[in-house]
Amino acid sequence: MPVTNIAAYRFAPLENLKLLREDLLRTCRAAGLKGTILLSTEGINLFVAGERPAVDALLGHLRAIPGLQDLEAKFSESEDQPFNRMLVRIKREIIAFGVEGIDPASRTAPKISPRELKDLLDRGEPVTLLDTRNDYEYKLGTFRGAVTMELGHFRDFPQVARALPEDLKERPVVMFCTGGIRCEKAGPYMEKLGYTQVRQLDGGILKYFEECGSAHYDGECFVFDQRVGVDPALRETSAVVCHNCLAPLTEDEQKHPHYQPPRSCPHCFVTPEDRARQTLVKRREALVAATNPLPGSLPYENRRPINVPNKFDGAPVGELLEGLLGHAATDWAGECAAGHIQSACGNPLAATDRVRAGERLVHVRPGEIEPAVSPAIELLYEDDAIFVLHKPAPLPMHPGGRFNRNTLVHILHTAFAPLKPRPAHRLDANTTGLVVCSKTAHIARRLQPLFAKGRVEKTYLARVCGHPPEDQFTCSAPIGRETRETGCREIDEIGGFPAQTDFRLIKRFVASDGAPPTALLEITPHSGRTNQIRLHLRHLGFPICGDPTYLANGEIGEIQTLPVDAPPLCLHARALRFPHPVSGKLLTFEAPLPSWALSNLHEEKN
Repeated sequence: MPVTNIAAYRFAPLENLKLLREDLLRTCRAAGLKGTILLSTEGINLFVAGERPAVDALLGHLRAIPGLQDLEAKFSESEDQPFNRMLVRIKREIIAFGVEGIDPASRTAPKISPRELKDLLDRGEPVTLLDTRNDYEYKLGTFRGAVTMELGHFRDFPQVARALPEDLKERPVVMFCTGGIRCEKAGPYMEKLGYTQVRQLDGGILKYFEECGSAHYDGECFVFDQRVGVDPALRETSAVVCHNCLAPLTEDEQKHPHYQPPRSCPHCFVTPEDRARQTLVKRREALVAATNPLPGSLPYENRRPINVPNKFDGAPVGELLEGLLGHAATDWAGECAAGHIQSACGNPLAATDRVRAGERLVHVRPGEIEPAVSPAIELLYEDDAIFVLHKPAPLPMHPGGRFNRNTLVHILHTAFAPLKPRPAHRLDANTTGLVVCSKTAHIARRLQPLFAKGRVEKTYLARVCGHPPEDQFTCSAPIGRETRETGCREIDEIGGFPAQTDFRLIKRFVASDGAPPTALLEITPHSGRTNQIRLHLRHLGFPICGDPTYLANGEIGEIQTLPVDAPPLCLHARALRFPHPVSGKLLTFEAPLPSWALSNLHEEKN
């Protein structure tokens, strides 16, 4: 037997909506009906399908409810059940409009019956047919010569209606929609705008089909169920809906090469190149939003974990903190007295309390405001597995020291949520250039070993103090294993890690006013030791311009991350070449040149 479909609505004051919802849900499920019923204090709107006796029984049940005794339904048939389940929902409005003072139960625009409209059109009477449906609906069909409103949603109707030509207000206008419910609200609103001859098609397109067939109508009528469209005989058509953009598709459109369910159709298809560009634009907008304002510029409570190493097992809290973090014990005693040093479960600790190895403490820093950093992160490439970006400076990559939120990782996690990008390698806070990130932990396990095993070719640029005598040279000085208090390392010829860096001279610069000479170098590191390039260049007597840590006189500076207005560290991760962690395809990326690589530093400053 065919499935009977009904569409019905009625504006009427309804009460006890929760009890009514339970009653209708129980009744429909017992009768094997499926579909959706919307309830509101303003009335009811429903689309239900099932066997005809069950549908008739539901209508009888509804008409026994005060206010719904005159409920009328539009019938059609289909071979299959067009709904997956039975839903009864309580809504603020049974058709979303969002304009106060519109009450169709008490006042609506005058109506014109389907036969009256047909007669009017048969005679060629001057009338404007106004389609109040969404843009994707009228693509399947509409009345010949109708004015469409390019609505993305019916909530947009008031704004679009205000922009209609003024001369329409004095002309005969007939509004129509699928079943008439939208016109019940649109009509009174049009009258408020000054329309003097506006009427609404009683029962909408579906009732017109039922009484008048296809006269003056081209195409099908979009319906909000799995049938998608019905023809003027109210039979299900072969139209389908694109899962991506919800556009209804005719048989011809389904044969189009751009119809690639569920990804695209002729209306929304974009080339892979365009899709990649669109994604980059969205990501860049997200990065701007995540850094405006800088996340660490607003006061917040920073809870920093402190792990107790074995050598401090049984030590007082004050001694632990002084030994790990380098402050005087009296400073930490004050932090403890203020309740800022806590156990992992949040209990305040005194400076004299003793800790155990493996225990975790928390340093609570209320009202934290971090130093400013450069927010100019630029996304250069993205695919399903990785993305490549240009890191500005100064910008630390990972939380630590004075920086927690004003870091590359925190900004990326905010901008790309729910993804948590993982940088596959590190750049110093003051170094600019290329950074590769994986989108998932699975990809990270493939990508990071490429860096660890030396399968990634890296090229840096550096502006150095002095003029190297040779155009090409190499440094193989071992890098020390121990770090100083500032996190820096030293050259250790005896027990250090092996390291090799190749240098090629690009250009020598001589300042016109007697300032020290500088040179631009291309650098290829063959190992990835901490601060390797900076250490090797200072060891050779050509420290990098602007380096706040590895100073020309052999000393170690106290500054790790430069202020944003300080002269830059002239070190730039210029190029990367590596196999893609999934496809194995060899990828090559280049970052834009920094300004210090293009001109004389002294001239640039002036």
